Order: sequence, then C-alpha cells, then structure tokens
Amino acid sequence: MRVHVISDMEGVSGIVKPEQTSGGDPMYDEGRRLYTEEINAAVRGAKAAGATEIVVMDCHGAGKGWMFNSLVPDLLDPACEYVVQEEWTEYTEFLEQGCDAALFVGMHAMAGTPDGVMNHTVSGQAWQNLWFNGTAVGETGINAALCGTWGCPVLLVTGDEASCREGRELLGDGLTTVAVKKGLGARSARQIAPLRARELIEEGARRALGDLTAVAPYDPGRPCEIRVEYKNTMAPQKLRHAAGVDIVGPREIVVRAADWWTAWQRFFCFDSE
Repeated sequence: MRVHVISDMEGVSGIVKPEQTSGGDPMYDEGRRLYTEEINAAVRGAKAAGATEIVVMDCHGAGKGWMFNSLVPDLLDPACEYVVQEEWTEYTEFLEQGCDAALFVGMHAMAGTPDGVMNHTVSGQAWQNLWFNGTAVGETGINAALCGTWGCPVLLVTGDEASCREGRELLGDGLTTVAVKKGLGARSARQIAPLRARELIEEGARRALGDLTAVAPYDPGRPCEIRVEYKNTMAPQKLRHAAGVDIVGPREIVVRAADWWTAWQRFFCFDSE
C-alpha cells in the first residue's frame, strides 16, 4: 500500500500563533518540532495499517529558505521519505505513479471561518474566497483535487475542529478526522496536549487506511470552473494578459477548462509570482 502524507502547519496541536509558523521567528523552531512529530504519528499509523511506501509532502509556506521545508529531517520517522518542493502543488510524481491513499495532517480552515485557527486560503495569496464549480473550498479542497486528479482518495484529515468539519462537508462522512484543538478565534484555541494528539493521529491513520474505499477520490467536476475572489483589485490586474483567465469583476477571476488540473495550471503559478 502506497500512502501520501500531505501536511500543513497551522492545524498542529500547540500551534496558535503566526510566529510559530514563520521561518526565522524565534518560536518557529518549536513549531517545526511539533509539526514533525504529528507527521511521525501519521507515518506510524500508516505503517501499522500495512503501508509499504510512505511519502510525506510538506505544504507549509514558511517563507525564506524554509518554504515547503519546515520539517525537521533528523526527527522524521525513518519509515517515510519526504519531499521539498519549490512551488505548492508542483510535486505530482508519487500520485502519477499510483497512490492508494492520502492522509492530510495539520490542516487549517478556509479564509473567513470564524472558529478556524489561523484560517486562510493559500498563504501568500490575496484570496478571500475560492470556488470549484460553485463549491467553496480551502486548502483541503485544493489538495484533495490534486490527489483526485490521479484517482487517489483522501482518507484522513487532522487539524482543528473547523478544518475537520470542512473536510467532512467536502469529502463525506466516510472521511476519518482527528481534531487536535478547538478554535476560540483566529489566534487562540483549546488544545489537546501534543503527546495525546499524536496518539489520536496515529490511531486515526491506522483506522482510516483499514478501508481504502471509504471516500471516493475528489473530482470537482468536468468541465471545471475555478473562481477566485481577491481581497483587492491589484491581484486580478496581474492576470489580465494570462491566457484562459477571465476577469469578471474588480476583484474576481474565472478560469475554465475540461478538468480541474488544467484549469489550476492556467493561473496558479502565474498568480504566485
């Protein structure tokens, strides 16, 4: 069984402040250790479930030299391999080769979620709202669509209660979720102690992989329309000459294609520059 662990930092137990997730800040080292150990918990659970190949992909944009490179390599469980990518959603090789399941660890809720700890949609982007064929999504939805492009189901989501709720609403009740904290606001939470959180994640990963058919691979639909509402008017102006991108309002763009992956590629890397 081949398992892809896709991770973010804001949904980890013990992490509630931006200083814990920003490369170079004094509290970042603490955040990295907490982050890595939750990844290890998912790896242990996957291994216990029979995984023979486990690849971890860090999707946290910490900035500076830590961009998608926040894991502490010396602390990683040796049962996994890990990827450091240059651009988010760039690495697809493992999925293309054929992957049985994906486990999402440390996820956060989409921008505007009242009880979502450090809620946002794609760090570094001025996005207020994002829709795939009319369905509002956050980063869980983006990563799920990436996996679904190659037929890989998402079986586990861990993070705060809001991100777990978001995952179930998008992917269905067959999804296994592990909430490690309850958001009291964007920068505060009631949390499960990290040692206990790791136990829950390990057990959740093992249980989730017991049924590879519990969740269908996520496909936003074909053809696919991606709509983005920005927080300002500057970002859409950058895309006014991008092929396949329609500016439909002062702060909104629409991209249409035969499938999600084609639509995503038409604007995301250009928009990230």
